[in-house]
Amino acid sequence: MRADLRLPLTAVLTAVALAVTTAPALADGTSAADTPVGIGRAVTDDTQRGTFRVTAWTDAAQAKVTAVSARIRQGDTVLADIPALTPAPSWDPALVNTFVLPDSATMKLVEDGGGIPALGTYSIDVTATDSLGNKETRTDAGQLDFRLRPELSVFTLGKPTYADRNARPAGTLVGIQPGSGDVVPLAGETVSVQRITPVKTPAQEVFTDGSGGFAGAPYPVSTEEFDHASTFVATFTGDSAQVHGRTEQYRQVHEWIPRKVLVTAASDKRRALNGETVTISGRMTDPAAGNAPVPHHPVRVRLGAPRYGIGTPVTVLTGADGRYVARLVAASGKEAGGWTVDSPDRYLSYDPVYGALAIPLESRTDLTSIGLSADGRVTVSGTFRATYEKDPSFPVAQYLQLEQSVNGGWKRIATAYVNSSYYTDFTLSAASRGGWYRVRHLTTDQFAESGSGSFRLVRNDTRIVSLNAGPEPVAKGGYVTVTGGLQHYWDGAWRAYGNAPVVVQFKAKGSTAWKTVASGRSTAAGKVSVKAKATADGSWRIHCFGDHRHFNSPASAGGDYIDVR
Repeated sequence: MRADLRLPLTAVLTAVALAVTTAPALADGTSAADTPVGIGRAVTDDTQRGTFRVTAWTDAAQAKVTAVSARIRQGDTVLADIPALTPAPSWDPALVNTFVLPDSATMKLVEDGGGIPALGTYSIDVTATDSLGNKETRTDAGQLDFRLRPELSVFTLGKPTYADRNARPAGTLVGIQPGSGDVVPLAGETVSVQRITPVKTPAQEVFTDGSGGFAGAPYPVSTEEFDHASTFVATFTGDSAQVHGRTEQYRQVHEWIPRKVLVTAASDKRRALNGETVTISGRMTDPAAGNAPVPHHPVRVRLGAPRYGIGTPVTVLTGADGRYVARLVAASGKEAGGWTVDSPDRYLSYDPVYGALAIPLESRTDLTSIGLSADGRVTVSGTFRATYEKDPSFPVAQYLQLEQSVNGGWKRIATAYVNSSYYTDFTLSAASRGGWYRVRHLTTDQFAESGSGSFRLVRNDTRIVSLNAGPEPVAKGGYVTVTGGLQHYWDGAWRAYGNAPVVVQFKAKGSTAWKTVASGRSTAAGKVSVKAKATADGSWRIHCFGDHRHFNSPASAGGDYIDVR
């Protein structure tokens, strides 16, 4: 094709038109002849403007359209005669009774080997014949739009940088030539460029140069816009003798060139309770400048991982030496924990820094039962759980301890653990003679400290004094009288424990088991005297089982031995 695009002919061509015998034409271009053959509008194919399609049909019974021809005309001058259009593919229902220009008959410019002298618009006449010989010609059945189809072959926004934070729209406008498909630049045309999101701005009009290229004014792109799709559109609409149509392209700013720096960070705590202050500090340097400090630049610090959206971040600026300090208040929660330092400015790039930080959940320890048994054992039961979390699951088993006040301090006397994968209840038990107690859960990475508060459990000690069994020896089948004194520790001294139940126990020679053989009660003065039948050699003793206020009496070391004869 020639480099200079020729405009359509404006002078009336004097060539002799082909003679066509047609019936008088109606206002819409259809023939007035009484024929069953019909012809629709001829429509230019917009993607390849050297071709067109047209519908043709017959209403005659048992007939079909057998031939469709066309001619391209400017005024009375016929530029191309197409003897046969071909049926469109039958698989497409939208193309029923549609006939198209064969590929071999595609319209082209004269310089490209075709018959069209210049870009422009031309009349299309169509003739159709059915199988019964009925024939119809429609003059001006349509218009061949033989003009360039506009296309934005290039539309870019560039890449904003740390130093130049602007989108710079630019591109190339071309025209697609009918028939040949050649691409030619469209010079001197007006292209509209507009930003439509996140905030719509007025359109700017830019002009194409000799190569079809254009460049718009810069648009500032803030770092926040990378999260909200900064979108631009370039639009061209043409309707001239040379070009016709509309083209537009959308582009988003999704690439930028940041400044790369190095950031270090450290925490002053490994664990922080709810409400405690955590200090994160570090430094920003530029490796490309010999690790020189980077002053007055933002650093974003948060407690908790960003993917969970936990915690409100704090943004601080580096000082003249590139150092920064951020102070945040720990807030417990199921997903709380850890800390992160990253860049709030997309134009400033550095690898996020992560650190471990445990923020334990608030916990509570509730007691359900407490008791001190007569045999000298304290037993406490209760439940342990998070104070505010509904989900009771524990990531790690939690230990609780029973403590007793000893000499002004607290001593651990028993431990237990809970794991809510199985249960949240606990029971703690230890040998004890009474006193002040409490249950505590010590702080772990998962749960903060909690406790039951202190409580007191008491019983009075009892004892047997002056134990004696007689007579000695004793005849087999005779009776042994076991005597002694029962005392309890009351009001700071050992006193007689009267009217209390007691038992006499016997352990046969060579045996290790004591067996209760008789029972009785102490006198008001605490005296005990109980008889039991002697059947074998062995030891005798008195024992008192405590009640709700007394411990059991300690077992006598060996009792009093009696020989039976």
